Amino acid sequence: MAKLKVTQVKGLTGCKQNQRETIRTLGLKRIGDIVVKEDRPEFRGMVKTVSHLVTVEEVD
Repeated sequence: MAKLKVTQVKGLTGCKQNQRETIRTLGLKRIGDIVVKEDRPEFRGMVKTVSHLVTVEEVD
């Protein structure tokens, strides 16, 4: 199964509360943090919510 590499590239200053919570739920804490998650619809939805704050790459 493919995996997603999610990197936080922007800070949370001025973001809505639900976006802050989504970033924390993904496991990101600060700019430059990287997490690898399974490519599932739940994580795709979270990434879409904060797409302006993160970059996403597919890894095998």
